[in-house]
Amino acid sequence: MGRHQRSRSASASSSATRSSDMTELDFAVPDLDSPFGRVDALGPVELRETAYEIFFMSCRSSGGPAGSGARGTGSESEVSSPVAGARGGAAMVSRVKKALGLKARRSSLAQPMIVRALSQTSAPASPGRGRRPMTSAEITRQQMRVTEQSDARLRRTLMRAVVGQVGKRPDTIVLPLELLRQLKPAEFADGEEYHQWQFRQIKLLEAGLILHPSLPLDRLNFAVLRFREVMRATEIRAIDTAKNSDAMRTLTNAVHALAWRSGGCSGGGDACHWADGYPLNVLLYGSLLETVFDLRECTVVLDEIDELLELIKKTWPTLGIGKAVHNVCFAWTFFQQYVITGQVEPALAVASLAVLEDVAADAKHGSRNPVYSKVLLSALGAMQEWSEKRLLDYHDSYDKGIGGAPAEGMKILLSLALSAGKIIADWDDPGTASFAGDRVDYYIRCSMKNAFTKILENGMSDGDGDGVTIDRDSDPGVVLTQLARDTEQLALIERRIFSPVLRRWHPAPVAVAAVTLHGCFGVVLRQYIAKVVILTDELVRVLHSASRMEKALAQMTAEDAADCADDRAKAVVGDMEPYEVESVVMGLLKVWMDDRLKIGMDIFLRAKETESWIPKSKEEPFAGSAMELMKLAMATVDEFSEIPSSAKDEVVQDLVDGLESIFLEYISFVASCGSKQNYLPPLPPLTRCNQDSGFFKLWKKAVMPSCQAPGSPRGGSHHNPRPSISRGTQRLYVRLNTLHYVLTHLQAMDKSLTSVCVALSVHFEQASAAAQAAVSHVAEVAAFRLIFLDSRHSFYHGLYVSNVADTRIRPALRSLKQNLSFLVSVLVDRAQPVAVREVMKASFEAFLMVLLAGGSDRSFTRGDHAMVEEDFRSLKRAFFTCGEGLVPEEVVAREAETAEGVVDLMAQPTELLIDAFGVATCDSIAGEHEDGGGGATPVPPTPRQWDPADPNTILRLLCHRDDEVASQFLKRTFQLAKRR
Repeated sequence: MGRHQRSRSASASSSATRSSDMTELDFAVPDLDSPFGRVDALGPVELRETAYEIFFMSCRSSGGPAGSGARGTGSESEVSSPVAGARGGAAMVSRVKKALGLKARRSSLAQPMIVRALSQTSAPASPGRGRRPMTSAEITRQQMRVTEQSDARLRRTLMRAVVGQVGKRPDTIVLPLELLRQLKPAEFADGEEYHQWQFRQIKLLEAGLILHPSLPLDRLNFAVLRFREVMRATEIRAIDTAKNSDAMRTLTNAVHALAWRSGGCSGGGDACHWADGYPLNVLLYGSLLETVFDLRECTVVLDEIDELLELIKKTWPTLGIGKAVHNVCFAWTFFQQYVITGQVEPALAVASLAVLEDVAADAKHGSRNPVYSKVLLSALGAMQEWSEKRLLDYHDSYDKGIGGAPAEGMKILLSLALSAGKIIADWDDPGTASFAGDRVDYYIRCSMKNAFTKILENGMSDGDGDGVTIDRDSDPGVVLTQLARDTEQLALIERRIFSPVLRRWHPAPVAVAAVTLHGCFGVVLRQYIAKVVILTDELVRVLHSASRMEKALAQMTAEDAADCADDRAKAVVGDMEPYEVESVVMGLLKVWMDDRLKIGMDIFLRAKETESWIPKSKEEPFAGSAMELMKLAMATVDEFSEIPSSAKDEVVQDLVDGLESIFLEYISFVASCGSKQNYLPPLPPLTRCNQDSGFFKLWKKAVMPSCQAPGSPRGGSHHNPRPSISRGTQRLYVRLNTLHYVLTHLQAMDKSLTSVCVALSVHFEQASAAAQAAVSHVAEVAAFRLIFLDSRHSFYHGLYVSNVADTRIRPALRSLKQNLSFLVSVLVDRAQPVAVREVMKASFEAFLMVLLAGGSDRSFTRGDHAMVEEDFRSLKRAFFTCGEGLVPEEVVAREAETAEGVVDLMAQPTELLIDAFGVATCDSIAGEHEDGGGGATPVPPTPRQWDPADPNTILRLLCHRDDEVASQFLKRTFQLAKRR
């Protein structure tokens, strides 16, 4: 039959009242089913009506006054409702509520709320008389939503049923059978209502005697078959319940045979079993226990609970309930009310916990009755299951603070789950001392796994709304990096909010949570690494995030375990196995290094084929290949530094060697720009200077203006030359900038690698030294190219040609200053000093070559010394004033010493020069000349550098001396021919 089929025994008003009374308390909460199962034939309303009928019948014969006889509003034949004593105006202190930790009403002087509320529904008082206080039985009636009409009909029925049965115990009366006998169709609104009521009683008998009997029953029992015949007939139409009707006799005999089976024969014995079979008896008893909660405030327990429980206990004989079963049902009732009211009243859960203490004592010392075992395991199992369903994901259950603050709600649920679970565990296996710790450990691990899964799948948003939702289509590296941050945040939330509660039952809850999260992330990390074939920037970021998170979790674990002396807590630390990715990282690291070095070598090879030494821009005056190569190298070093792996210490030198090999190749390529010898003019052959005739001198002066070298002041003293730096020289400047750019980045990479591996104090030593040498070499080549190639017309080819006075150094200095200004504007700051210094050295070299190896167009007299000396001072001054101290004065003075010595020799008389030459080459040469020895004296070898004390240097001065004495000396000594 339908679960929600209702009895129609009540009046129309009663039906309306019952219809409005359908609340969530009448049906199981969606996630909290009754642990005792269900009786398919009877719904919650039918069970409640039956429970009240049993309650009324059981209280009828209770000790003490049974009432004051007939009521003023009823017939004299009615039986009064049981009375537990008159209620006074002041609320009594409830012993039960105090024992359960429940508080009394707010006002202890006012009439109890339930009495005031329910007495408003009573009949109006007679004029001049006060409203009568309600009895506990009347409170029970209204709590069970039974109308006064139904109650009056029940009292009249029982009055007729007990006539002639004075002294008979209520538990020996089969109440539905008696009601069928006494109630007639005339007492109902219509025949259909009577039929439904009658069939409800038959279904109740079927449930108690056949479907859920207290004693085992053979389904082919003759009495069962006869009962089924009557039930089928009743289902079609109402049967005749007269005393002499066949249907009633058959029903009576079958019911008695089934109810009194323990007596050995029909009607024998004193044990009647019709409502004490499981689970019918427990379901009926639960309906009675629910009356302790205020109808208008479902979270409030009535102050009259003591009296109500005393009356309810009178049903124990009929329902086969004992104290142990009562305690289990009572604990379940409070737990159920706590759940279905939204967990807003923690006191209800506290009351359930208090009753569970009695249940634990009963289970420890009680009997192993099968029915009690079913009730105990069903109720406590349901409590544990419902609680653990939330505890296994307490981050989701209590993130909004259900039932108060998160800590408070979870603490209550933990107590319920562990208390119920401990009783069940001891029932099955007494002495499980570590039950609470083991279960809390399980809760922590499961909840952390569930929370981690939600982060991975749906993202996590903390209280500040800073969480990031992870898109399934996102880059895996981004997902894992964010997952690491969110996992660490989850661990912090766990330590701050939940661990203080869990510590009551577990010695190291933070450690367990951290180890669990570490393992969860490790699974995802290893899956990710398994798909990676090369060490990418993404993987570097992921490993860095994972390392940071692992250190944070390891610190939490160590701190939590250190605070307790429990060996089990310390064992948790050992469960955190470090992420074993070192071997994988080592392989990927080598592949990554090889890939980076290959890219670097490709850049170098491409530069050899395509580099044009044209700067990218004025702001970046370097070769593009250098910028590309050093950018790659810096990124490689930075990524290497961020790799959170000890394996990199083993390969850091391999990385340095590989990069340095490329740097050396590239530096060599940059420095491959020839040598200064490529730009030095060849030394002309030594000849002696002949004195020209007066006619020849006049002819030279006449033709000089048309053939003098460019840069000569003749033809216009206001000439302002442009910089004469060729494109080839400018490209050398780009090479010089490039070398300094490389050198700067080498130093930066040294610092980065030193911070990674302190054991290696110097990393790119060879490359740095090579770069320094290359800088000097390129600067020297650029300087000699500038002086001897770009400036040859105004300097080496134009200075002192034919006539010292008319070809002074001023035009060459103007060009030199312009070139130096351009040089400073093109070169980077660090390259300027060495470049200017090399230009100075090349200029001094060119000046000396003009004096010593200027060819047949140059000749000097002793009187030219003053002009030459003045010109050299002007040349030195050009470098003193170049830039802001690019070349220190002491350096200029030191480099000018040789040239100054040569210039000083030009002031010496020819005879003294010959003597100095003799001293330099040995007295034997001079002696041989004086003795007139035959043969030419060998010419002293040309030195690598000019020197005032060198014989070849002095000889060249004599060769350029326009003097007869010098000419004769050279002719006699070396047989040098005159210039042509």
